[in-house]
Amino acid sequence: MVVSVSVTGKVAVVTIDNPPVNATSQAVRQGLFDALAVTETDDSVMAVILACAGKTFVAGADVTEFGKPPAIPYLPDVIDAIEVATKPWIAALHGTVLGGGLELAMGCHARIAAPGTHLGLPEVTLGLIPGAGGTVRLPRLVPATRALEMIAGGKPITAQQALSDGLIDAIAEENLLTHALDLAKSSPQAIPTLQRDIQSFDQVAYDTLARKLRAKARGQISIEAAVSAVETALTRAPAAARAEERKTFLRLKDSDQSAALRQIFFAERKTLRDPRVKGPVRPFETTGVIGGGTMGAGIASACLMKGMAVRLVEQSADRAAAAREGIAHTLMGSAERGLIDNPDDLLGRLTTTTSYADLHDTDLVIEAVFEDMDIKKQVFATIERHTGPSTIIATNTSYLDINVMARTLKDPTRAIGLHFFSPAHVMKLLEIVLPDTVADYVVATAAAFSKRLGKIGVFAGVCDGFIGNRIMSAYRHEADLLLEEGAYPEDVDAAMQDFGFAIGIFQMQDLAGLDIAWAMRKRRVAEQGAGQDYVRIADRLCEAGRFGHKTNAGWYDYSAGHQVPSDDVKDAIRAERQAKAIAPRTFAEGEIMERILQRMRSEANAIVSEGIAQSPDDIDVVMVNGYGFPRWRGGPSRS
Repeated sequence: MVVSVSVTGKVAVVTIDNPPVNATSQAVRQGLFDALAVTETDDSVMAVILACAGKTFVAGADVTEFGKPPAIPYLPDVIDAIEVATKPWIAALHGTVLGGGLELAMGCHARIAAPGTHLGLPEVTLGLIPGAGGTVRLPRLVPATRALEMIAGGKPITAQQALSDGLIDAIAEENLLTHALDLAKSSPQAIPTLQRDIQSFDQVAYDTLARKLRAKARGQISIEAAVSAVETALTRAPAAARAEERKTFLRLKDSDQSAALRQIFFAERKTLRDPRVKGPVRPFETTGVIGGGTMGAGIASACLMKGMAVRLVEQSADRAAAAREGIAHTLMGSAERGLIDNPDDLLGRLTTTTSYADLHDTDLVIEAVFEDMDIKKQVFATIERHTGPSTIIATNTSYLDINVMARTLKDPTRAIGLHFFSPAHVMKLLEIVLPDTVADYVVATAAAFSKRLGKIGVFAGVCDGFIGNRIMSAYRHEADLLLEEGAYPEDVDAAMQDFGFAIGIFQMQDLAGLDIAWAMRKRRVAEQGAGQDYVRIADRLCEAGRFGHKTNAGWYDYSAGHQVPSDDVKDAIRAERQAKAIAPRTFAEGEIMERILQRMRSEANAIVSEGIAQSPDDIDVVMVNGYGFPRWRGGPSRS
């Protein structure tokens, strides 16, 4: 049985046991209805505890039921029935209490949580809003600003935050069920949450947050709907607000955006399906990093934040000291944002050095030096000389052939690609690039390393740019062709932002640095020659020293932090048009973005057919998590 009832003295314990996350499936909903009938008719029962077996309380609805005909009993009806029960229900919370799980807990009359519990309403991340009374009940338990933050922002809060705000009544410092029984025996009143008044709140702070959330939406309709739902809950009677919430939930559930967000949700959980992942994993408690620049320092920070020891090698003592200072700054910033608690302790696990000999006892070494094959081959060979035979040797290269690097080693089976995205301690994506000779244990260890870091790992085959950068190169080229034909950078970037990208392709290049892609283009031209459709506009900018933000001039000019279109860039574009005798033209509405999307789709199809990516879903995950493709679009395969 997925729901069972036991009686201890005068307290009934209703336990949900529906692994892995106790989702509110039809069987669970029916089980709760049946349990309610038992507890309401048993005169010996004075109070009820709602608990869950396993590692977590209810962590959400059964998402697999989406897209299917709804099955009774519906979750809102179950929660309503519990809320009006004649005997108080106490929710005993642990793990992650999310979505329908938190709505269920709010329908109870009291809530107690184990330390470390997280509570949230993340429906907005699936293109939805809470649909079982969550938008109406939450502002009656916590201030409206917190409710808005949780519902329209989608991020969970800690048990301590929940206690401070009033969402829970107590934290059980030891045995959760024992504390819940004590609370039940104190005879709490069975006051329905919907009968409570709206909590007092700061209207100015609320309005400011609402504006920020709406501005952040960039076309995602569920965020706007969530803000509106909370405002309805604050201004209308509970019954009317509930009816409006349910209507909005059902409309969003059938929307293309929700379907796209659910696709990405499942796709992110299906990566790393290679059977080698289930094999033996080598330890990786001590990680070596070669290079303390932006990427190397970011990788080191990511490892430190997950409790690993790090040995970072730089060319000089001054560079090593600068890398340590940068990492300390990153850790301190993460602590200020509440992501870590002990930055000084974590920094104590960092060793900066100029000697490869200090890598002798490392489990994994990641090189993050300049994107040059000869340099990287030298680094690989040096790492091998100074590490044991079981040390895994990884490269963070963005484009280069890892098979060539692997052949530098006496044992090429220990080489793998770990392509982080900047900033490495923040970005969720990690492309795990598999060279032809990689050993099974290296694949399994890389997958485990990705999970330890909290990254979304995606396997990629070896090619120029792997999955993400190969698609980026293709659509960057299409953007260059658009410039030749009559567009300007601000036209292309505006079209992308209207589509839902946070920033446009040319803004993105200015952030990354135009010199990086320039080095890649020069290498490709040396190896393959320049094709007839080669566009020299970006080369012209680089030759003039315009490398983006780092030089305050790239595709745009930057003055006092402000981005403005550049006359010099327009001159370079016009010069390229004249050199190729191209007469500029205007573009039809939607044409710019359709051209870019078509180029992305074409390259994505080629990547799948060549076996570089295991599935279209993997490409979508890469583009959403690594390159800012609008999540609510679902990735290139859907768009």
